[in-house]
Amino acid sequence: MRPTVIRRTAVAASTVCLALLATACGGSDSGSGDKGADAKGKDAAAKPAAKALTAAELEKAALAQGDVKGHKISKAAAKDVVSVDDIKVGKEVCAPLADALMGAQVGEPGAFTKRTVVSEPKKGSMDKQGTDAEGAFKAAFDITTTQLALGSYDGKGAEESVAALRTAATECAGGFDFTAAGEKQKVSKITEEKVKGGEDAAAWTVQLEQDGEKVGMKLVALRQGPSFATFSSMNLAAMGGGGDFELPTAVVEAQAAKLA
Repeated sequence: MRPTVIRRTAVAASTVCLALLATACGGSDSGSGDKGADAKGKDAAAKPAAKALTAAELEKAALAQGDVKGHKISKAAAKDVVSVDDIKVGKEVCAPLADALMGAQVGEPGAFTKRTVVSEPKKGSMDKQGTDAEGAFKAAFDITTTQLALGSYDGKGAEESVAALRTAATECAGGFDFTAAGEKQKVSKITEEKVKGGEDAAAWTVQLEQDGEKVGMKLVALRQGPSFATFSSMNLAAMGGGGDFELPTAVVEAQAAKLA
């Protein structure tokens, strides 16, 4: 199969996984409606516009090794970073989703950083007795790799980024094509998932087709204050057969907590 951006990330993740296996195996309003509306308007006017975190503040707020039990966390390697300028989408409305899926920034954040989060192999996954070879392989490689892209925005940039992703997921649910770092990608289906976290969150299962093979990915969007994070995940055991896997809930919850 021709190498792709997604496949290269999976191979890099498998190297990490093999190393891990080797070492570890309120009250009512009595006033009038008009007064209530006026009060809300004054509160909104008095609330200062959101200000983006500085680059240093964002780095401190981003996940670090030790923040999520059972996961290895590191700054994203240069080879795993795809610039938004290197992502081309035929349907403009789908661009935010393609950007998030590739771990690139959505919108124009004042500060931006990336992390790679890899779940550690489950204990005993290599010691399953009486299982067939395929079952043993899936158990050993039931490892999820998540590209965490975290940005902080001035004004309503974070809210607008969540809205743009929701619009893209709805308008492009039937699929779309895009190019990332010169390699063609095809999204064939987008399905909404349930997720909680931060002040606003949304999630989807995104099915891609590569050279006739189906690859399922998970995409989560999280907003907390002026900051917005996307979590683009794949699972080694689920690749190739269109298999399903769980959302990176622990990773999302941990990042929401650090941003709160």
